[in-house]
Order: sequence, then structure tokens, then C-alpha cells
Amino acid sequence: MIERLRKMAGKEVVLDTDADYIYIGTLVSVEAGCVVLENVDVHSRSPEETSKEKYIHETRKIGVRPNRRNVAVRMDRIVSVSLLEDVIRFC
Repeated sequence: MIERLRKMAGKEVVLDTDADYIYIGTLVSVEAGCVVLENVDVHSRSPEETSKEKYIHETRKIGVRPNRRNVAVRMDRIVSVSLLEDVIRFC
């Protein structure tokens, strides 16, 4: 996964974690045990809020809404990664 992440540097990515958090932002670097993003939308899903998948689709449609300048995400918490541009839009 590290090589794949490094190839995504400079692009907007979606990091899904094993918790209720998703991170959507520009991948800056892959460092020892973490991925660093900038201009990041950190979204925590609670039972009353939008599902992760619906939130990702909304972000694909309207763009990233950053609420953090920089975030380091622990590599061992990431369950999936994709480019935001690879999220397929629903009609």
C-alpha cells in the first residue's frame, strides 16, 4: 500500500479508516507509519449523521470542504484509499 500511496502524492484522496472517520484531502507524503494530508476534510460519522459513502459522494460532487490544514493519519488505521476523482458519480 505504501508505494500506491506515494504515487498519489499531490492528488486529492479518500482515506477510510477502521473507525468512524474518513479523511479527504491532498496527499502530501507517506512517512514512518503515517500518511500526511493537507487541506483536509475530517468527517466523523455518528448515528445521526450522513453515512461515509454518501458523504464521499457529496464531496465528489461539490468538492472538498477542508476543516484542517494538515493531518497525519496512522497507517495501521487505514482500511482503504482511493483518489477522489475515482469515486463514481451517481446520476
